[in-house]
Amino acid sequence: MIKIFAILLFGLLLEAVGVVFLSKALKQAPALSHWALGPILHCIGAVLTNPLFWIGLALETGFFLCLLILMATSPVSFIWPLTSLGFVLTTLAAYLLLGEHVSALRWVGVILIVIGAALVSWSEHLDREQRPPPPPSTMHQEHTP
Repeated sequence: MIKIFAILLFGLLLEAVGVVFLSKALKQAPALSHWALGPILHCIGAVLTNPLFWIGLALETGFFLCLLILMATSPVSFIWPLTSLGFVLTTLAAYLLLGEHVSALRWVGVILIVIGAALVSWSEHLDREQRPPPPPSTMHQEHTP
């Protein structure tokens, strides 16, 4: 279980910092004065040539790989709700790294997310206690004729 939480935390940290880099790259792009092909292509070009965009994309890819590992080894109904902790880390990263203002009401929402994730984690612990043990494996037993 510790390995699952370590992979999850690592992935969520990648996601939070990746979102900050992507946000910063997109905010550095020129504003669209009107929706026409020329300005749109200019904006896309500015984003695609910004190193912050590529760093953010790489970090988000790392998060996705962590998520794939977790979904392959754990129930989705356990893992997916815990990814909501990414909102917590992203809010903290936006506050600390981008200097965004986060209202008290938004912090209350963040605390509710943490409570929800704790309940999901606790439910998995209770489910594991109630599951019957797996049947003994016959794959490693020697067969005698």
